[in-house]
Amino acid sequence: MKDPLIIEKIELFKVPPRWLFVKITTKEGIVGWGEPVVEGKADTVAACVKELKQYLIGKSARNIEDIWQILHRGGFYRGGPILMSAISGIDQALWDIKGKHLGVPVHDLLGGAVRDKMKMYCWIGGDNPEVVLEQAHEKVKAGFQAVKMNATGGMDWISSLQDIKKVSRNIGLLREEFGNSLDIGLDFHGRVHKGMVKRLIDELAPYEPMFLEEPVLSENNDALQHIYSYTSIPIATGERMFSRWDFKKILADGVVDIIQPDLSHAGGISEVRRIATMAEAYDVALAPHCPLGPISLASALHVDFVSANAVIQENSIGIHYNQGFDLLDYVLNPEIFDIKDGYIDLFQKPGLGVEMNEEKLREGQKIGHNWANPIWRGKDGNFTEW
Repeated sequence: MKDPLIIEKIELFKVPPRWLFVKITTKEGIVGWGEPVVEGKADTVAACVKELKQYLIGKSARNIEDIWQILHRGGFYRGGPILMSAISGIDQALWDIKGKHLGVPVHDLLGGAVRDKMKMYCWIGGDNPEVVLEQAHEKVKAGFQAVKMNATGGMDWISSLQDIKKVSRNIGLLREEFGNSLDIGLDFHGRVHKGMVKRLIDELAPYEPMFLEEPVLSENNDALQHIYSYTSIPIATGERMFSRWDFKKILADGVVDIIQPDLSHAGGISEVRRIATMAEAYDVALAPHCPLGPISLASALHVDFVSANAVIQENSIGIHYNQGFDLLDYVLNPEIFDIKDGYIDLFQKPGLGVEMNEEKLREGQKIGHNWANPIWRGKDGNFTEW
């Protein structure tokens, strides 16, 4: 019998503001979309996807797990942000194809939904108090009941008392304005070194944040043991961890409350679903990281819909990174991402459910992007984490 899911063509679209999309087409014309990108390394990931084509062209898109294993284990060197992000986008596109072929949403293929809707949060600027209230009101008006902001700006290894006192100002403004009606996540963004974390927790604890994200860089996860026992505020981390093997130790050590794998970095739908199940066994919640585009967000939501331990989902609609090219600009059916009373409803369309605007993508491809992380320096000129 002729297989309609034989992969025939793979195309890449590097578009503003800082995104890379992959379009995989089968011989019968079924199209799947993925989002394989590392922010600031789009060309590098694109090169990796091109290298992986040899394992995809002529193969059946129905064999998602076998393809994932080959892409991950078929090379002597495994893991890391570039390879795993390339695999992520390919994996998303294969699930999209299979769902469209069978006429069901991806969450049906993953075992079926455990919820009817998913709670959402969005980012607001936390570096400067001037914009905090304005942006928070915008998000609440848009339907959000939860927001996240940076806990700090650039921090020295051991910061001054003046810098420490600044940290609580922004969340203090929000608590005064909204009381306890707004959930507020605080992202340390890996900007804070171990010697400062407990001091900052002392400043922030009275304002009862929803969670503390990346209190230290993932390469310093051994420090979580001391941080975790110091506070009752839930600890979240994982956006810079790329596979179930990366999450294994912090789960076994019991030093995290919320894991945040990224659907475009941590092996796609296949691997993040496995990570979510691992976390459930350790009574740890899931809140996927997603400052990216519509395919990454849709992929995260499909995992959320089937994961009992998923608690809240980040999204980048209207985020400052996306000025001029917002997440919804590349989508023909933006209504699937409508926020109603702080939630997005369960997707009903086949595949990932996102209809991409290919005309807009081709326009964006002509512009491209060269997005890179800002480089920050302290008062003495020493590099500081962004």
